[in-house]
Parts: sequence; C-alpha cells; structure tokens
Amino acid sequence: MPALFDMELRALRRDRAARAGADLFLHQRAFDDCLERLALMQRRFERALLIGCPDASWPGRLAVAGQLDVRDPGPLFSAGAKGETIVEDQWHPPEAAYDLVLAIGTLDTVNDLPLALRLIRHAMRDGGLFIGALSGGDTLPQLRHAMRAADAASGTAAPHVHPRIEAAALAPLLTNAGFIDPVVDVDRISASYASLSRLVADLRAMGATSLLTARPKFVGKSARAAALSAFASRGDGARTVETFEVLHFAGWTSK
Repeated sequence: MPALFDMELRALRRDRAARAGADLFLHQRAFDDCLERLALMQRRFERALLIGCPDASWPGRLAVAGQLDVRDPGPLFSAGAKGETIVEDQWHPPEAAYDLVLAIGTLDTVNDLPLALRLIRHAMRDGGLFIGALSGGDTLPQLRHAMRAADAASGTAAPHVHPRIEAAALAPLLTNAGFIDPVVDVDRISASYASLSRLVADLRAMGATSLLTARPKFVGKSARAAALSAFASRGDGARTVETFEVLHFAGWTSK
C-alpha cells in the first residue's frame, strides 16, 4: 500500500518555508501554550527532546529542561536549531533517554502515527511527560469546500487536503502507545483571508501545503476559477474566515 504522505516532499516544503521566512503564527501559538502548561507544573526535566522546531529561538525558551535535543523533518530548520532531521515513524530512538518530549506541528503528517507514538514512548523514561500539538479536527473547512467545487468543475474527485485526526481518536492512540492519563483539548483559531490565493500563500509559508503522495492538480482554468469563487462565496464579500483546529495533548509514561 503506498504511503499517504511524501516524506521527501515534507522536508522540501519545510526547507522552502525556512528560506522564504516561515509564517509561524500557528506554530508560535502552539509552542507558547505548551510552555505555559509546562510552567504550571513547576517541574524541571533532566533531558528533553523537541520534535518540530521551525524557530531557532525555541530551544533557548525551553528553560524547564537541563539538556535538550532537537529534531525537525526539515534540514534547514533542524540545522538552524543545531539539531538533526527526523521522520517520526522511521527513526531509531535511544531507549529511555528523555523525561520530556515536546512535539509541535509535525505528527499530523506522518504515515504511521501509532508507530511514531510508540517510538517516542520507547525513547522516554518512566515518569516522563509527552506534550505537544498537532493539526486536526475540522481544520480548513473553507479550503475543503473550495476543492470540492474545483472537482465538480473538472468532473473529477480527488483528495486535495490532508485527512485530519479527531480529538476523540487521539487519546486512545496515546494510551495504546503506552502513555497514561492522556489529555486532549482543542484550540480553534480563526483567520480571515481576502482570497483563496492568500490562504494558500500562508499555508506555503507554513510548509503546510499538500504532502499527499497522490497529489492531483487542477484541470484547466475552470477548476481554479470554481475554487476561487467557492472560497469567496463563504465570506462577506471582502474576506472569508478560515478555521484551524489545533489538538493539544499530554500524557505520562507512568505515575
């Protein structure tokens, strides 16, 4: 069975965002939220792992960790943070190395999320905390509506937008991977756009355009026009509000 996501393309897209100047408003919001949750615990961790680091200043802000390792799917992001690259369901983690793993914005684009979670658990000590955020739920409903209009105009039906994990499904996945007392909550973020093209430009700057192995392209100008019109029709005539749902999660390796 072919892989759902193209991992080489994921690295290239993150590198493109890094070279162009990444748009990090969603990433920063998720990272800041995780830092606040960690601060409330008033605990210091001996050795931490940060997975997903599009901002080289993040490691310096993770003050709750004595020693910190950084990994990112993008070579430029990882190099900027003096870390290493990672494909979360393909790496070979050290056993019981970390008492904190923080994962920001990458686990929604791995081909085998249950395996990725098990590998992270393998890398963690007893009493450790796994915390992070990923895109899920009802993310990008206006974009999905626009893509359906494009398919109708071209007479085809193809996936354009990533499938998303639901909040109710994430906690069982964490439990099955060996984490206890998992907690999942949803942060819904609204952002308004003057056009579909502007939204796509922002997604490109986030490294968040389609990574699907089977990536269909618009067939002719009519499909593109239909998508642009459908997106605009969901707005007020000037701007359309798009929604991003970020799933925040936490789980412990033992009590």
